[in-house]
Amino acid sequence: MRENRLRTLWKNDQAAVNGWLAVPNAFSAEVMAHQGWDTLTIDMQHGVIDYAQMVGMLQAISTTATVPIVRVPWLEPGIVMKTLDAGAYGVICPMVNTREDAQRLVSYTHYAPQGARSFGPVRAALYGGADYATQANQTLVAFAMIETAQALDNLDAILSVEGLDAIYIGPSDLSLALGCKPVFDDVDPKVAQAIDHIVERARAHGVQAGVHNGRPDVALARIARGFRFVTVSSDARILAAGAQDLLQAMRQG
Repeated sequence: MRENRLRTLWKNDQAAVNGWLAVPNAFSAEVMAHQGWDTLTIDMQHGVIDYAQMVGMLQAISTTATVPIVRVPWLEPGIVMKTLDAGAYGVICPMVNTREDAQRLVSYTHYAPQGARSFGPVRAALYGGADYATQANQTLVAFAMIETAQALDNLDAILSVEGLDAIYIGPSDLSLALGCKPVFDDVDPKVAQAIDHIVERARAHGVQAGVHNGRPDVALARIARGFRFVTVSSDARILAAGAQDLLQAMRQG
């Protein structure tokens, strides 16, 4: 089966630099993938990407060594399994709030006997290889998002679920849950403390920790704190920022 380079990075205690895809277009995904990101995450939870567009974006990413990941809309077996069948090598699942939620996520992302994933890797076997069925459970990555007060209360119970590879923090939702302004980077002290607590407990359980960031300096600081999967910006934000810089230069000239 094709190597999951994300797992290789983690085995060497290295951080993956993840890009975020919000633009529903295969060509823009291909352009992003050719820039050298370790991983790219297609966001189906928020924004305007549908399933058919996601498949085209996965095909575009597969022209490179970049690892394709998808944030699914919700913890629901149908979309999780169809996303993996399309060739995603990792799934980020929002709003995992309890140990039972985490167990369901592991079940949906693993074939029997470890889980209850239905067999039908229509595109996944083309991308992953002929031995996909026997190697998928050890190759794919399941992320549970920790972004609510309930998830914080149940953190150790969630992290103790066998088969859960990683957690992913959405600082904006976590900020809202703690009564603070929703931001990625310059979070309130209460949120910063919660983020530090989450990564510490994740590492104690042997679970990898990821986090969403808006700026490289913040992502680098969080790597130093123990995060091994850091998202830095998105295609839409990069497009807007590049256009703004160009127009500002022109107008000042």
